[in-house]
Amino acid sequence: MAWSVLSRRNHSQLNHVCDTIPPMKKIHVVFHDGGGGHRNAAVALKTVIGEQQRDWQVELIQFQDLTDRLDILRKLTGIRIQQQYNILLQNGWTLGSTYLLRILQTTIRLFHRPLANLLERFWREHPADLLVSVIPHFNRQICESWTKVCPGRPFVTIITDLADFPPRFWIEPIKEQYVIAGTEKAAEQARAMGHDKAHIFLTSGMILRPDFYVEDNSDPVALRREMGLREDLPTAIVLFGGHGSKVMYDITEKLDAAGLPLQLILICGRNEELAAKLHARQWKMPIHVVGFTKEVHRLMRAADFLIGKPGPGSIAEAMVRKLPVLIECNAWTLPQERYNAEWVKEKGVGIVLNSFQEVVTGVQKMLEPAALAEFRKNVSLQDNRAVFEIPEILARLLGESQSAAGRSTPSPVEAKAP
Repeated sequence: MAWSVLSRRNHSQLNHVCDTIPPMKKIHVVFHDGGGGHRNAAVALKTVIGEQQRDWQVELIQFQDLTDRLDILRKLTGIRIQQQYNILLQNGWTLGSTYLLRILQTTIRLFHRPLANLLERFWREHPADLLVSVIPHFNRQICESWTKVCPGRPFVTIITDLADFPPRFWIEPIKEQYVIAGTEKAAEQARAMGHDKAHIFLTSGMILRPDFYVEDNSDPVALRREMGLREDLPTAIVLFGGHGSKVMYDITEKLDAAGLPLQLILICGRNEELAAKLHARQWKMPIHVVGFTKEVHRLMRAADFLIGKPGPGSIAEAMVRKLPVLIECNAWTLPQERYNAEWVKEKGVGIVLNSFQEVVTGVQKMLEPAALAEFRKNVSLQDNRAVFEIPEILARLLGESQSAAGRSTPSPVEAKAP
């Protein structure tokens, strides 16, 4: 009898304790593999939330896996939309990409209802407290389906470009959409789309993996020595995303023929054919060829500047690692990346060429001591901490007080509504 009473008492106390422990919040993050930036953003967010030991369960959702049955291009060609996008980037087949983009957006509108229905079923089966999108094009379908199934629960779009490319790209004229923008330009575009201050958050830059912020006191000269490079030569890191680009071979060829005092670290990503081609040739200048790697942040430590496409991720990574950039912008540049070239010129953090046919002239200018010093000074003014600011924004949207989150109030730049 005594044991029974004690057991009931303990059980009652246990129930009381469980009632006082708040349930773990669940967050969905939707990404896809069109380019590498979207997956990187999703993984970066999940990683930093884990490192901050927040009481959140973060689930990454591959959008293409979720919507494969509606992938019309895959039915016609056997290749996913995201794979076709990466093939275009890898081969430089981007002329006319604005036209192709609008065709894609028209197709998405035509399949709006089937796609929204598919998403609604998924949200019903996989509910969460908050939904984050790090992809463009589909935010209307994602937002409408989410708010229908989970009314009142926040839907957030983290823009992983320096600016939107309206209409129907990142920002939608839907009042329920929260927008996290990494530049004043993107925040202005959200306001122009009709979003109020409560639905717009401005961070100090693009979201990047936390490892780019790890303090690195390694000796650049020693790193060059490890790679078989000369210790005394200016060094450029050549980076064209996770899938590389054949233009990297042309750039290397031109710089090699010019006989400049320079050496290159060439990041080929998953483009094994390009890496093999670079390895197969004898070059006069020192080069170091790298395939797919998660050590870009470390390799940047050995470089003086970056040569690459005007992608938001590459530019943001270079800024955090304090490297000026040499990029191009022309009719072949993806339309959503053209503003990035304006940003580079406006901030004075690098050189924008009309074409990499002029890469020798661009590198010569970059190597001028006065010019390089000015670029480095301007780069040092950039202080992007977005990956650490965004969890504070999400905590606010989840209704967590600062004391509940266990952190001090963020400074205005960390989580501010313009």
